[in-house]
Amino acid sequence: MELKNTVRFSELDWLRVILIFAVFLHHVCMPFNGDGWHIMNNDSSKMLDDIMVYFEQFRLPILFFISGVGSVILLSKVTVVKFVKDKFLRLFIPLLIGSLLVIPPQVYMENIVEMQSYWQEYPSLALKFETNHLWFIEYLFVFFLLAIPLNKLFSSSLGASIINFVQKLSKYKIGLYLLVTLLIIIKVYFSLTFPIEDKKIENLSSSAFYFFFFISGMLFVRSNIIWQAICDQRFYNLLLLVFSTILFYSYYYSPDLSEYLSLDMRWSIWWLVCCLVAWSAFLTILGYAQFYFTKTPKWISLSNELIYPFYIFHQTVIVVIGYYVIAWQAPILLKVISLFALSFLVTSLICWYLIKPSNILRFLFGLKPKNNVVPVAYHRVAGGI
Repeated sequence: MELKNTVRFSELDWLRVILIFAVFLHHVCMPFNGDGWHIMNNDSSKMLDDIMVYFEQFRLPILFFISGVGSVILLSKVTVVKFVKDKFLRLFIPLLIGSLLVIPPQVYMENIVEMQSYWQEYPSLALKFETNHLWFIEYLFVFFLLAIPLNKLFSSSLGASIINFVQKLSKYKIGLYLLVTLLIIIKVYFSLTFPIEDKKIENLSSSAFYFFFFISGMLFVRSNIIWQAICDQRFYNLLLLVFSTILFYSYYYSPDLSEYLSLDMRWSIWWLVCCLVAWSAFLTILGYAQFYFTKTPKWISLSNELIYPFYIFHQTVIVVIGYYVIAWQAPILLKVISLFALSFLVTSLICWYLIKPSNILRFLFGLKPKNNVVPVAYHRVAGGI
């Protein structure tokens, strides 16, 4: 597969930065929503929790979609061996280093009352190889390996039939929205089969849900017809998002239904409305991003280069600084603003002054050598890939 007449996917450059920033903002707010995070403020905001539960339905799914797009583009440019090597260097090594160096401070701050000094506890903390928020990188590593046979499948006659079917669906205003039916089946089935909340890769209630978006990225990028339909139908998808949002919060605020519905049925309805929001938000955001984000300014290119180590470090910085911020005698809003500003500043400084200039640290945290930097870019092909 060869890329010709490429045009940059500026919308994906923008979305990648915006969504990682949204993840950062989400984690800044976590100590204050009463949800039992690594560190928790004594007081919590129910309204904050009610807002956060909505946005967490689609931030990460869209990032997995973007990664699916990227897998097809990279596989069209390099051999499978080079593809695997790239993912080992840029995903597995940062995951390992992150588990050894970045995650232990989080675990320590979470259990600081029960522990001795950090350096005394460090060996046992590091050898646990916990991933915490780096589960996202673990998922990507596995998904990218699975992308190799999937890419061959989509290049076959069977794959062409699948793409052709989705192209026909995309001609209808709610055609692509109907694919949510498959997402709902996947989510409900695996969530009932794996009734656990963790983010381990073997927990298919989580990984299969995100993999659906990854595969969608691999499929949609192969067709300019599908991609253009998402842009053209953005307003209709926005209406569907409004409809899905109304259903979501109607059920979220519904009275106790335990007298009428079993526990499995109540959870199934919840997963259903979550899928409706996730899929309609994905289509809406991608459609409007295509329309408005037509150019990639230099600062977005630079942000795309450093957004990866920013993601790796951000939660640890938030937890360490947040441990002290939540002890303040101050209103929640002031604490949130302070934690946001301090964490953003410290994480940015780490990325700019420690990671960016050092080839050793760039290697350990998934960046290319500074004398060989190619900004993260996503390209479309005239006529499809």
